[in-house]
Amino acid sequence: MNDLKRPDLGELVARLTSDDLDRRERGRLLGGVAKALSTGARAATLSGKRLADLIIDDVAPRLPVRDLLTLRDHHHGLSGDDLAAALIRTASVVTAGIGGAAGALAAVELAAPPTLLAAPVQLAAETLAVVAVELKLVAELHVVYGKAPTGTRRQLALAYLSSWAGKRGLDVTTGGPSLSDVLSTAARQQVRQRVVRRFRRNITSLAPFLAGAVAGAELNRRETRRLGEAVQRDLRARR
Repeated sequence: MNDLKRPDLGELVARLTSDDLDRRERGRLLGGVAKALSTGARAATLSGKRLADLIIDDVAPRLPVRDLLTLRDHHHGLSGDDLAAALIRTASVVTAGIGGAAGALAAVELAAPPTLLAAPVQLAAETLAVVAVELKLVAELHVVYGKAPTGTRRQLALAYLSSWAGKRGLDVTTGGPSLSDVLSTAARQQVRQRVVRRFRRNITSLAPFLAGAVAGAELNRRETRRLGEAVQRDLRARR
């Protein structure tokens, strides 16, 4: 068993993807993820590969993906491009909030000091949370455009990870990859590389005092919006 795993880690990260958390609750949950990471393994065992494996094996299959009726109900009856745009805006706000919470954690040193790629463990927690929000966004954009694949929770998680890593919509029609193949060795490596890049970009949240919270929030907002718009364009082109 991966010693980074904690019984409640996937649940904590999944709860962080909610768009109705207040600032205090988001900070509390992010602190809980950081503590779970710091107690689950020593700093020497943390790496980009291990963080990506956590996302693949423990986080992605736990994410709550809403169906179309629920999405429309949560967004005042919107549909199509309008609903997709609302999802992108909301996810961007959520990841901005996570970036702000991570910056605040760094400022007051609430998380333990073990490092991942020479940065505090709360940065790893932020990366897990941001990737989770973006994966949920990718999945729900597929739902909006009627392109959601079918399969087990794990198969769907792997499919959406492939979409997230490539910043494109899924194509599981004839000639495209089957769900059992969407996270091949090469695709898994692509996910790992993207996770590491995302992690490194989030280092801005560790700037002194609360400047990191502001920088981290803006970075996350921008990156999530770009991802969502890229996947949306690809899904629209497949209609």
